[in-house]
Amino acid sequence: MPISAKSGTFAEENEKNLPIEKTMEYLSVIQFAEKYGISERTARNYCANGKIEGAFLTGKTWNIPADAVLPKRGTVKGKISPLLKTLREQKASRLKGGIYHRTQIDLTYNSNHIEGSRLTHDQTRYIFETNTIGITDGAVNVDDIVETINHFRCIDYVIDHAEEILTEHLVKQLHLMLKTGTSYSQKDWFAVGDYKKLPNEVGGQETSTPQEVHAHMKTLLGNYTHNRQHTLEDIIGFHVRFEQIHPFQDGNGRVGRLLMFKECLANNIVPFIITDELKMFYYRGLREWGHVNGYLMDTCLTAQDQYKSLLDYFRIAYRKK
Repeated sequence: MPISAKSGTFAEENEKNLPIEKTMEYLSVIQFAEKYGISERTARNYCANGKIEGAFLTGKTWNIPADAVLPKRGTVKGKISPLLKTLREQKASRLKGGIYHRTQIDLTYNSNHIEGSRLTHDQTRYIFETNTIGITDGAVNVDDIVETINHFRCIDYVIDHAEEILTEHLVKQLHLMLKTGTSYSQKDWFAVGDYKKLPNEVGGQETSTPQEVHAHMKTLLGNYTHNRQHTLEDIIGFHVRFEQIHPFQDGNGRVGRLLMFKECLANNIVPFIITDELKMFYYRGLREWGHVNGYLMDTCLTAQDQYKSLLDYFRIAYRKK
């Protein structure tokens, strides 16, 4: 049957019915390393060892899919700590009254309260359980509510990504989740999910300038991730340096404590929650680290003992030292 001029040729008609192939985008080793804040050597080793799915060589150049993610740290599949396993199971089932439920409320309440949140422990619990704040005698700051909800999401993210290597991308993602929707996020000078634009200080101490932050964070993460297994002292030392850099305009303390919780889970170390009662000892420990490390170590060990009592109550095994 002849094809009319209106219809076009048979080939043209057939082309209209063919599926359109999506063009895959690729990153170079340099781009991939920059995206995740790792060294080029590390990225190249991941490719050479087959740890990045879809990466292939063209001559001597690696092509990495743009949506490729970092490989998880070198743990045997299924060999995660009983605590992390339980947290993931209870998170998936939304079990009430277990260690996941208790961790969400206690970690969120205390970390936010240290930073000035006026919400009570009961209000934090109500928000988690019912998405309401309960009865209150006074006005409630909207940012306190938003950051409480956001912090719950951050803890979920930490549980899901506990085994992943620490990168700038992961650190920024936590900040993005924590500060999205707050009044800060509407200000031009505030970078949500990115490093600070203006100089800041903590406890009267100078911190890294905005121009220095990327280099200082890259060095910190590079030195820390050089070893795959870490001690509690390694994790606390990382936290101290993170707070000294103070990479974000606001939210550094909460992001820093979330990172400590994550790294404890990753290294089969009992995590801990810095309670409001330990706040002043915690601040003193941060100031004195490098002179008297025992101040902060003792504070964190006290907090760890408190979390161990929860694990004992819920009959969750942990490595005793």
